[in-house]
Amino acid sequence: MDHQPPPTPGEPGAPRRAAGPRIRAATIAVAAVAAVAAACSGDRAIDETVPTEGAPTAASTTESTTAVTTSAEGESDPSGTTVTLLTHDSFALSPETLEAFTAETGIAVEQLASGDAGALVAQACLTAGAPLGDALFGIDNTFLQRGLDCGMFEPYASPGLAAVPDRFELDAEHRVAPVDFGDVCLNYWVDAFGDPLPPPSSLDDLTDPAYAGMLVVQSPETSSPGLAFLLATIARYGDGWEDYWAALRDNGVAVTAGWEDAYYGEFAAGGGDRPIVVSYASSPPAEVIFADPPVDEPPTGVVTASCYRQIEFAGVLAGAGNPGGARALVDFMLTETFQNDVPLNMFVFPVIESATLPPEFAAHAEIAEDPFILEPAEVEAQRNAWTDRWVEIVLR
Repeated sequence: MDHQPPPTPGEPGAPRRAAGPRIRAATIAVAAVAAVAAACSGDRAIDETVPTEGAPTAASTTESTTAVTTSAEGESDPSGTTVTLLTHDSFALSPETLEAFTAETGIAVEQLASGDAGALVAQACLTAGAPLGDALFGIDNTFLQRGLDCGMFEPYASPGLAAVPDRFELDAEHRVAPVDFGDVCLNYWVDAFGDPLPPPSSLDDLTDPAYAGMLVVQSPETSSPGLAFLLATIARYGDGWEDYWAALRDNGVAVTAGWEDAYYGEFAAGGGDRPIVVSYASSPPAEVIFADPPVDEPPTGVVTASCYRQIEFAGVLAGAGNPGGARALVDFMLTETFQNDVPLNMFVFPVIESATLPPEFAAHAEIAEDPFILEPAEVEAQRNAWTDRWVEIVLR
């Protein structure tokens, strides 16, 4: 999942990147979403089979001060004062958040970042049973089945799951716990629409000749939001998705490799001539947060009827050297301390209902009431066939 990058400190749209999942100055690849994906945009390139070159590097370390105990079932284990957390490159938190975990447990967190979400999962699968770390954060529902099938996680039902709505829990065996979510959606430039042409209100509108030449998307082969948008069209049109994309091609859709090229290249936000783009539900608040000079209202809007839901998970890695510390860290991810820190760092939304959204999110973010989503097993089984067919229809 790509996270939107922050606008000049990042990009808009992708959760994690600031306006740009990754906003106008894209520097964060993620959802600095820029993406979530990521995924999103700094898009995390979708690498389904090969981990990034080289070993992961420690991205952050917090010193420990006290001791924690946890039983073999996860309640008390004095087995380590450091827990290693594997993440994708878009993982970001305020320093005081992990310091709070260390103060509460005596366990320091060492982060190892391993590229995009696809590379993270590929590497963790290759080392399943003898992991490079203790816990993993950043596998989303487009790669979840792959991680479950390769046996990289051990089951752990965190007590914190009691605060998480059932709709976010996609694994009945509790091998992973949902931590955050983001919606990949059509965004539009507000000033480009009005009388007589309103902004699009659904996926159907994009094939109308009135919107010809207005849309830019990312390739699902190389972009997390691009893949999410393809999945949205498959969820919406079923077997008719190929005809839908043929109609988009005939209506002048433009395609870029990644989120940043689309959002700050072809889309109006970066001076382009296309007023509709695939981005994130968090892009409008990112546009406000990173605006220079400041603005009261975002220049972009979201088509909530077009959104695909991306959920990110964390889990205890099978064979972890410090499973007790890993369980404690998963528990911490479902506390208000962690959840409240997620929106402004990764531009995604917390999963526990008691979390507090920042004012900019509360005022300007739109969360889809009925987003598109496909079963992880179906995505895993069909991803390659769907993307290959998409290339044949749209690019050849």
